[in-house]
Amino acid sequence: MTKSEKKQGPLSGIRVLDLTSVLMGPYCTQIMADLGADVIKVESPDGDTSRYVGPSKTKGRSGMFTNLNRGKRGIVLDLRTTEGRDICLRLAETADIVLHSMRLPAIQRLGLDYAAVSAVNPGVIYASLYGYGKDGRYSGRPAYDDTIQAISGLAMLQAEINPEPQYVTTVVGDKVCALSAAYAIMAALFHRQRGGGGQEIEVPMFEITASFLLVEHIAGAAYDPPLGRPVYDRTVTPYRRPYKTRNGYLSVLVYNDKQWRRFTELAGRPALASDERFSSQAARSANMAAFCTMVAEVIAERTSEEWLELLEQAEIPVARLNSMADLYTDPHLSDVGFFQDLDDPHDGKLRLPSSPVRFSNTPASFARAAPLLGEHTAEVLGELGIGDAELDGLEQRGAIRRWRGKAKA
Repeated sequence: MTKSEKKQGPLSGIRVLDLTSVLMGPYCTQIMADLGADVIKVESPDGDTSRYVGPSKTKGRSGMFTNLNRGKRGIVLDLRTTEGRDICLRLAETADIVLHSMRLPAIQRLGLDYAAVSAVNPGVIYASLYGYGKDGRYSGRPAYDDTIQAISGLAMLQAEINPEPQYVTTVVGDKVCALSAAYAIMAALFHRQRGGGGQEIEVPMFEITASFLLVEHIAGAAYDPPLGRPVYDRTVTPYRRPYKTRNGYLSVLVYNDKQWRRFTELAGRPALASDERFSSQAARSANMAAFCTMVAEVIAERTSEEWLELLEQAEIPVARLNSMADLYTDPHLSDVGFFQDLDDPHDGKLRLPSSPVRFSNTPASFARAAPLLGEHTAEVLGELGIGDAELDGLEQRGAIRRWRGKAKA
């Protein structure tokens, strides 16, 4: 890492050894890299599969991979070889945090489980990102976002408002678990700083996604015996959808009693404020279909522009419907500097989302895009005292791979 690339975020000085791939783990370590950690991404000789998902200018460096792995240093180790595994353990000795997203039997076969890593680094924070907790009967099963959406109940929840169960159109299980791993690792790091030592953290996708969904959907199932099914009715009514205006669509949420009274005035229907079906939040929840139908009728009477002005002035939540492409021209995101332009030596100008979290004294940032396959192998292993001759031998025996400067497709 060059002097100009030294990081200044709140995790500056923390080293992360990242054995994860695809999305969940890399998103977690992207956050830590943005916060200033020195993240060393370890890949197999074939590379992370997300390198090849979607369009790219440079072979093996897709847009998704470029964003997820920005600011990290990338090395190639074949962990199936004794030498590759031994180098990984030497790197683990220097790391504050080690994390992986392999199934338990796989990481044990490699000899890189918590017992092996903590033997060389007792103070390490070791995070295992699994599909299912290791104490349960599903432990060791392969898991992807689709299977987790299914088993957690999320896909079936969509059947409340659709003809059939559906997956939601984002990998929500992967990303929620990535965020959970990040906060758990930070908590363990803080505990260690207070003298508590290192520890292993288990981050199971199934349990975390189930917990995430039951925040609101626990409903009457919180009681024994249950007072109702575990579903939050407001979110599953088929009437909960964007409202059609005279010339488009808006998201409008008339939620509390104050907002309801203001809305009836704007609608020119003040008598509705005292309608028993809608006069309180509890009444509106109990009559959600009638309430949403009535709001839809009112919203259809004016244009999107008229409603935006009226509802914003009345402090009633309202929003335009952006597409993913619209985010790149949204004026608020421009105001806050959400996107960061980056001049990359391989792909030219890149435009990536910056960290959405703001620190007054230790800003999160990144100075480079994702590494090419094996781009920093020589640099990182050089920090272990491994010289060029030894690197040559390791590469000839297949334990490592170095980037040779040929990146274009």
